[in-house]
Order: sequence, then C-alpha cells, then structure tokens
Amino acid sequence: MTDFIFRIPAPSVEISGRTERFAVRRIFCVGRNYAEHAREFGNDERDPPFFFTKPADAIVPSGAALAYPSLTQDLHHEAELVVAIGTGGRDIAAKD
Repeated sequence: MTDFIFRIPAPSVEISGRTERFAVRRIFCVGRNYAEHAREFGNDERDPPFFFTKPADAIVPSGAALAYPSLTQDLHHEAELVVAIGTGGRDIAAKD
C-alpha cells in the first residue's frame, strides 16, 4: 500500500435515514433528456438524448457552497439524482 502525506476522503453521498454513506466512483449522466431542457440550449426537442460522465469529486453536498471563479457572469448548474441499486435484476421497485 502506498503511503500518502494526507488522507483525501472518497467522494460519497448521504443515504437517507442512515449514518453510513455511499461511495461514488463514477457519475454517468443523460443530457437532453426532456424537451424543456433541450429547448433551453437551442436544441430540437426531438433530438435523441446523449450520455456523458462527470468526475466523482464534482459532488457538492447538500447545503455546501458551490465554488466557481469570481469573474463568472453566467453560472449554469444542475441537480442530479443519485440512484444506487444494491442488486441485479429487472423491474426493481422501491420499498415502502
């Protein structure tokens, strides 16, 4: 094991109702996945969605300040929903 000068915590998100956290390794995203968003960026709403990734350290915890360059004049941000499925299968539904 490599020794580090300081420990960098792994990116993670809160788990509702639990004290444990969920470690995040990759973030997969879908763009242009609803008509209003497509129109907002000047795209034809009939164009198919596209896929992209974000680094795990792009996560900003709820209530935390979003750091950005001071000369920014048009900051665009989005909120993403994180869904973690702990098992394989199909037609997986949330527990009540």
